[in-house]
Amino acid sequence: MAEVPYVTEKNFKSEVLDSAQPVLVDFTAVWCGPCKMIAPIVEQLYTEWQGKAKVVKCDADQNPNVLMQYGIMGIPTLIMFKGGKVAERVSGYQPKDKLVAKFVGHI
Repeated sequence: MAEVPYVTEKNFKSEVLDSAQPVLVDFTAVWCGPCKMIAPIVEQLYTEWQGKAKVVKCDADQNPNVLMQYGIMGIPTLIMFKGGKVAERVSGYQPKDKLVAKFVGHI
């Protein structure tokens, strides 16, 4: 599986908000069980959506200001950004088909 790149508070604006492509951000943490369950799905989307949308991760523990800015209270939370704005949001573990159904309309 491909390694999904991480974004930080420092590059969130340039990598996510200013992106010409839609961006799916997986807000995650190494200690989070459901995050580990959803990780293989995020990796598949990273590979499958190459050229259509960016897929990145954001470590919740290392980037608390980003989580506060978007009102993220629990992880995993996946947010699709389009044109610098939140287009769709899912919290908690979801199977791949449900995630794709939520986000595919934005890419």
